[in-house]
Amino acid sequence: MFHAFSLEHWLILSLLALMILGLFAFRGRIAGNPGVHAAIRRVLIAALVLPEIALQLWYISVGIWDPTTSLPLELCSLTMVLGAVVLITGSRKFYPILYFAGIGGALQAVLTPSLDYPFPHFRFFHFFIVHIAIILAPLYMTWVKGYRPNWRSIGWTMLFLNGAALAVGTVNWAVGSNYMYLMGKPATPSVLDVLGPHPFYILAEELFALVLFILMYSVFFLHSGSGRTKTQDLFQPVPNLVGTLSERKKRLTAFFFGYRDVPW
Repeated sequence: MFHAFSLEHWLILSLLALMILGLFAFRGRIAGNPGVHAAIRRVLIAALVLPEIALQLWYISVGIWDPTTSLPLELCSLTMVLGAVVLITGSRKFYPILYFAGIGGALQAVLTPSLDYPFPHFRFFHFFIVHIAIILAPLYMTWVKGYRPNWRSIGWTMLFLNGAALAVGTVNWAVGSNYMYLMGKPATPSVLDVLGPHPFYILAEELFALVLFILMYSVFFLHSGSGRTKTQDLFQPVPNLVGTLSERKKRLTAFFFGYRDVPW
């Protein structure tokens, strides 16, 4: 049985922190080297897709595949698919959903895992590889590729979550499952424990998600007095200062005055 905040769990959290810091610290070098950022993109795609394929094969091979537990209909399963789509296609419309719902959901999952299998079981590696990739994918698109959400994309993300909940809730009703924990709380400790009983915690989740998304936006994205959104320096790729003086001026201008909003 997996135990939260065990030695293995702390090692995973430390690894995640180091990967985030490394991606941030070397974002400029990565962005300036097409081969490197293409390799990172491929690794992230593989980390999202291959473990899920392996999981489905494992379910079948050990005879425990069940439509009530084995379908990829959890929130993180949906953002896993979105992450792969965004990395493969470069979609700017799906990116904000991945940024808000992906990081918000996967970070909570990594901190309070609903996991029955301890290290070194296959499920342990599957769970943390996929969730770490869900967190890193939007950070890669933001820091390396220069993507960013806007205020309207918070509303689109909320609409996406409610639409997904409606569709998944219909599946839950049809097959007797509990995907997205719409029918009850997980057996392991989670943030849902402080949001009240069923079904009221679902409404509380709505408010919690909205506040979280606003904070995720506000911490990194500032508004100038003219109303035009400007991205803080830490969310911009570091400019490459190699080239002519004219090129340097252009790069510095792009660096300090930001990029255009995602066209929702």
